[in-house]
Amino acid sequence: MPTTVEERWRQFFRWAPYGLFGIALAIAGASADLLMDRTEMVAAGVLVAAVLLLHVVWDRRCARVVAAVGWGPERPGTGPVLVPGAPGSASVAFFALRTAFAFALTWLNPFFAIYACVGSFDAVHLLPRRLARAGLLVTAVTMAGSQSGGLPPASPLNWLAFGGLFALNACLAMGFSHLAEKDAEKAAERTATIAELARANSRLEEALAENATLQAQLLLQAREAGIADERRRLAAEIHDTIAQGLTGVVTQLQAAQAIPDRDRADVHLRRAADLARHSLGEARRSVRNLSPVALAHDTLPDALRKTVADWAEHSGVDTRFTVTGTERPLHEEVAATLLRIAQEALSNAARHSGATRAGVTLSYMGDEITLDVRDDGRGFDPLVRRERDRGDGGFGLDGMRARAERLTGSVTVETAPGEGTAISARVPLATP
Repeated sequence: MPTTVEERWRQFFRWAPYGLFGIALAIAGASADLLMDRTEMVAAGVLVAAVLLLHVVWDRRCARVVAAVGWGPERPGTGPVLVPGAPGSASVAFFALRTAFAFALTWLNPFFAIYACVGSFDAVHLLPRRLARAGLLVTAVTMAGSQSGGLPPASPLNWLAFGGLFALNACLAMGFSHLAEKDAEKAAERTATIAELARANSRLEEALAENATLQAQLLLQAREAGIADERRRLAAEIHDTIAQGLTGVVTQLQAAQAIPDRDRADVHLRRAADLARHSLGEARRSVRNLSPVALAHDTLPDALRKTVADWAEHSGVDTRFTVTGTERPLHEEVAATLLRIAQEALSNAARHSGATRAGVTLSYMGDEITLDVRDDGRGFDPLVRRERDRGDGGFGLDGMRARAERLTGSVTVETAPGEGTAISARVPLATP
């Protein structure tokens, strides 16, 4: 959309020639009897009609151009064009005819120079740059002839005045033209800057739209990742609580069936009932994403001590629990992770190792905490075990590693057939 200043200039270039021509015609008509004979008046009348026809034709052409394509593109180096279309043959022809008519009218009556001066304003807009200075010089000739007493100069003094006035008008025209071109160049730079800002805004809008799409994708991926992580958590909790508890219940029930002594069988039945109740409580806490029941009232060392003692009693394996370093309060997620890893490691030892001795060590070491579970059992080949776990969907070693990695920790396993097993879990020591 054109700016207010540009629109005002366009209105000036459209209507100013008519106004100046009307003023010049009125003054020239009032002085015609003094400055013109009858033949000159007739010639002036023909030229006046030609000037009006020229402007009407030009205005209609401008109107058609505006209706078809709007205001023309910017003229490189001169700023916004104030007439429709870039300077071309039509505008050059219009300027040349108008200047010739103005010169002829000024020759007949010097007051028509009032109309001729319009060429000083629009030469840089109607003419290409290589012709604009020539157009200004021709206009300066017309103006100087009028100001020196009329064309042609009648005496040497008039010629001297004409030369000085021509130099003055030429310098003024060139100076104002130079200033106009500088202003036009600044306007062109401003317009180019605005266009570049518009393109930058367009690119920014496209980038924002892309970012919005990416954000939606990231939210979807985060939601899917959260669902998958929650499934893994529940699967691990079920494995570490319900599955292990049911395994213990089955073991105790089988032991009770194998013992004919009623009193001794009742001991195994009570253990099975306790394991079932404990597993039910752990399952409920897992669904609610709560800490293990063993940590509800005890610290991690106390909970591990009780867990190791219960496991040793049920498995019959001589097991020792040791704490090294200075005990510090732990974040509940760190405590729950290490407790679950210890429970899984001991469960694996009971099912697979055939160990006679085991040891559990909890070590506070600066900015990390380490849990070591060792046994003197039969050991295993880690590669073979990993393939077996992957095939049957096991959560043993892989589950331990997953738990530690959620806390940016790690689990390492040292074992070989016939050489026992040592599992070490390291996690950052995060406090509440």
